[in-house]
Amino acid sequence: MNEIKDQCVLDVRDVVKRFGGLKANDGVSMQLDVGEIRGLIGPNGSGKTTLINQVTGIYEVTSGSIHYYGRQIDGLNPDVVASLGIMRTFQVARVFRDMTVMENMLIPALAQGQSWTKAVGKADELLDFALLTRLKHKPAKSLSGGQNMLLQIVRGFMIDGLKLYVMDEPFAGVHQSIKGIIINSIKMMNKEQNVTFLVVSHEMETVSSLCSKVTVLAKGRKIAEGSMQTVANNPEVIDAYLGGAKTDVHVDD
Repeated sequence: MNEIKDQCVLDVRDVVKRFGGLKANDGVSMQLDVGEIRGLIGPNGSGKTTLINQVTGIYEVTSGSIHYYGRQIDGLNPDVVASLGIMRTFQVARVFRDMTVMENMLIPALAQGQSWTKAVGKADELLDFALLTRLKHKPAKSLSGGQNMLLQIVRGFMIDGLKLYVMDEPFAGVHQSIKGIIINSIKMMNKEQNVTFLVVSHEMETVSSLCSKVTVLAKGRKIAEGSMQTVANNPEVIDAYLGGAKTDVHVDD
């Protein structure tokens, strides 16, 4: 147990989530090591978002458990989960639309008690990296959908003590240039601050290049885990994607 606690950021153990008669997650288990960038993939309706909603405290688990650095966190409120160093994004970017880009960036840092000088300095650095500096005094509602997704992501980096970042479809519908910035920001925070990432995405090529390991869900169950090349050739995975259409999970060598 001590070894798991030391090495494992996230330990999902036999998680079941029911909504009435629907079993959205069916005995899912998954472990993320410190400093890992893990992909979480699967067809629509496979239970990916349901799973990360339980990790981040939005949903309670029906059965099973979720441990973070050895501490059981299922059942904790989302704000308590966040205070432990777990951040997340949503498929539709959640930003304060009537606030400026800079104000959006400052909120999590100031709420955490960071000094104004420190928070502004960190925000300026992140906005410069994300190529959003010219927009920092504009209201978030004036940004494109992709820019709001980028804002949502880099805002999460404002938190001191960030250890696990859970991202739900961060690349969906964003311009290629913005996608590149998002990918670079993940790599930078992973390398420089050893942040662990769990990335839900349908973009197989991006996941393959970013994640050394992926977990595959289908119909609420974990059906495969390993490198993208390995899972892409798994018959059960191929069958899960449009009844055996291998091209949907094809990864170039």
